Amino acid sequence: MKILNRREPIILFAGDLMAFFIALWVALALRYGAVPSSALLSQHWVPFSFLFVLWIFVFFVAGLYEKHTLVFKGKLPSLILNTQVANSLLAVVFFYLLPSFGITPKIVLAVYLVVSFLLIIIWRVSIVPHFGFRHRENAILIGAGAEMQELKEEMNGNERYNLKFVSSVNLNQLDGIAFQEEVVEKIYSESVTSVVIDLKHEKADAILPSLYNLIFSNVRFLDMYKVYEEVFDRVPLSLVGYNWFLENISFSPHTMYDTLKRMMDVAIASALGIVSLIFYPFVFVAIKFEDGGQVFITQERIGAGNRIIKLWKFRSMRGSDAGKWVTEGDDRITRVGKFLRRSRIDELPQLWNIIRGDMSLIGPRPDIVAMGKKLADELPYYTVRNLIKPGLSGWAQIKQDIAPQSLEETRERLAYDLYYLKNRSFILDLTIALKTMKTLLSRTGK
Repeated sequence: MKILNRREPIILFAGDLMAFFIALWVALALRYGAVPSSALLSQHWVPFSFLFVLWIFVFFVAGLYEKHTLVFKGKLPSLILNTQVANSLLAVVFFYLLPSFGITPKIVLAVYLVVSFLLIIIWRVSIVPHFGFRHRENAILIGAGAEMQELKEEMNGNERYNLKFVSSVNLNQLDGIAFQEEVVEKIYSESVTSVVIDLKHEKADAILPSLYNLIFSNVRFLDMYKVYEEVFDRVPLSLVGYNWFLENISFSPHTMYDTLKRMMDVAIASALGIVSLIFYPFVFVAIKFEDGGQVFITQERIGAGNRIIKLWKFRSMRGSDAGKWVTEGDDRITRVGKFLRRSRIDELPQLWNIIRGDMSLIGPRPDIVAMGKKLADELPYYTVRNLIKPGLSGWAQIKQDIAPQSLEETRERLAYDLYYLKNRSFILDLTIALKTMKTLLSRTGK
């Protein structure tokens, strides 16, 4: 059973497309003060249809067709507005680059931005929750630990999921529970259809006989950790042990994937590397003007197989960050450095590391040697992330709001890195690349 309704992205796509067309009709009506004529509509339908395809792609890159966590829901209106502003800017470029369409709808675009934003907001926020395809089945959660509570809060507070936990059982407190009376009977009385359970917990075996008969009542059993991974797109670290790596991580050659990945690395890094040379004189002048210090630095970082690689960057700090987390207000960061780090321009020289083969475009971010050794001592299995080439961007970078600034945030990064190690594919790499573009364009780089 899937936790998310797989029809929802299709319905969202269809609704967004319809909103685009309706918004165009309304924008034309408002602009000309009358019902649009067939000639006026036909003049705009063709060019705008091309734009709608592009705009849907922008929606995808912005994450509007992904599962939305509780944090995401609060950002939805501002995200839609920002996306529609970007779409309108693309439309301006589109019409001026392709004058053959014969229209430059400046006022229509301005009116369209307002109308489409309102329609998309009404569709996404007010209509979709009542559309009828979000039927939620009752479920019971049986597990323990912080990850169990995190899963319960997320799924019960977010109606995008098919399940809602009507009760939960903490396996660490199982001794004080009359399981048959308090849990099994509740499953029948609450019409529970699914039980999400941590089967690997040491106390789970004691309740399996009581749960066995439920399979004859069409109750489904789901692995709590698989549900957690599907919801949060990261591996629950409490599950990770030697057996997990043996079951889920394989580094046998994947010739097609490895070849495509290397081709993508060389092609994109070469193109971006050449284009990025435009920025070099401006960065050189800015750094020299501020403090007269060196423009480039090299850092020893941990590469694939724990091999030490020399990584190139534009200097953004007055001193070394070796072995220390860099926080937003760190006084070692120069004024120019703040802009370089936020826009990730400081990392442009790493494109040449990618061409050399030290790094990949996509992969776990490489640690500075001192920090990597420190984290390896404090976090079990941390060095597993070094089994593959580090990347300029990665799954953790597009999922975490900020770069790790503490041990707990680094644990979360490791959970995302392990998810990538388990699920890496060319499609996932392409998704990360597109999401990174969105991050860079919105200037929220981590």
